[in-house]
Amino acid sequence: MAKLIAQYQDGEEMQLFALIKEAAAKTTSAGKPYLALTLADASGEISGMRWDAAPKDIAELQAGKVVSVKGQRETYRDRPQIKIETIRLAGDDEPHDPLLFVPRAPETTAQLKAGFREFFDLIDEPVWKKIAGHLFSKHGDKLFSYPAAKSNHHAFVGGLAFHTLSILRLARSVAAQYSGINAALLYTGAMLHDLGKTIELSGPIATQYTVMGNLIGHISLLDGEIVQACDELDLDPEAPKVILLRHMILSHHGLLEYGSPARPQLLEAEILHQLDELDASIMTIQTALKQTAPGEYTDRLFSLDNRRFYRPTSEETLKKS
Repeated sequence: MAKLIAQYQDGEEMQLFALIKEAAAKTTSAGKPYLALTLADASGEISGMRWDAAPKDIAELQAGKVVSVKGQRETYRDRPQIKIETIRLAGDDEPHDPLLFVPRAPETTAQLKAGFREFFDLIDEPVWKKIAGHLFSKHGDKLFSYPAAKSNHHAFVGGLAFHTLSILRLARSVAAQYSGINAALLYTGAMLHDLGKTIELSGPIATQYTVMGNLIGHISLLDGEIVQACDELDLDPEAPKVILLRHMILSHHGLLEYGSPARPQLLEAEILHQLDELDASIMTIQTALKQTAPGEYTDRLFSLDNRRFYRPTSEETLKKS
């Protein structure tokens, strides 16, 4: 069985099929064209350069294409990369379906949908339930296939739904632990908080930010979707209950510098922000640790203040959690 990207070590010859996740045509200081590539499979990704790229290379080696690549694994600036020797598009008689090379959520689509239905049934406020149902009928198909991010956390097929359902499950525990929480508002906010990413992102294959995603962002996009839903449902977008829900969405990144137009000013909004951060951080660290040998540190994680995390050896771990 062919080795996957994450299974190679420095100095080893790599020969495998991979998905081009990113491809950028650039020019060296000497004026020669080259391609900066990010190659990926279900185990992870690795960067590489196609030096002296011919016009045919630039035209063919595009994001979303599957390639056969051969080269040597090495480390550059503390990050793994492949020194590409040969690279070509995969043939029709070879693995060439991009979906074969992307990781997937640990739960099936059917399981994720069942989980969502469970929480949707718990929303006992008609206004919030109408808005949520309307938006899920519009964006639900994409929700269960899209990643939650381009690269940082839950960057896999179904990651957006899995991330959202994880927050809902955490929210249920918090609502059971503490009194005075409006569970229906918390659940509705959690269900909708990242739904704008179905507009912000291009999809699960070679994920990129759309023009609207770059210029507006998923938070403001979803607030606009709520306003539009109110118009289509004959609801007042400035009614108190709608404003509470809109605040949940607009504040869930917590800080203005992180993209939230408002900071959390409701108990439920603060809970949603903290649970969003918690779930994203755990998944980011777990993903990095899976690609790290016991007794070693992960690469620096940009979304976690460039910290590195240690993976203990079996001898250091008293018991498996």
